[in-house]
Amino acid sequence: QVQLVESGGGLVQAGGSLTLSCAASTSIFSFNAMGWYRQAPGNQRELVASITSAGNTNYVDFVKGRFTISRDNAKNTVYLQMNSLKPEDTAVYYCSATTRAFFTSWGQGTQVTVSS
Repeated sequence: QVQLVESGGGLVQAGGSLTLSCAASTSIFSFNAMGWYRQAPGNQRELVASITSAGNTNYVDFVKGRFTISRDNAKNTVYLQMNSLKPEDTAVYYCSATTRAFFTSWGQGTQVTVSS
């Protein structure tokens, strides 16, 4: 099973930026898709963005135009560039990797806190 390690979270003021990284222990090219999810206290985990092995991206409406997901196959790393952050973006952000058999692995999460 792949190991996913997120990094890059922290405390930022509203309007600021952060870049999250997700380093995989195996080649990410073999995965059907990689994604970023988030979970705020009291809420369910929700999809933020995903990217397929072909490089096709998908974003939920509340981050479109602000967040960008990308991947570096050579480094086995997926990124989430987050701009124009809002207090409601505060959550634990999780990286995911989904195989072609639709099995999903998760990282341990990284905390993002946006102050107003």
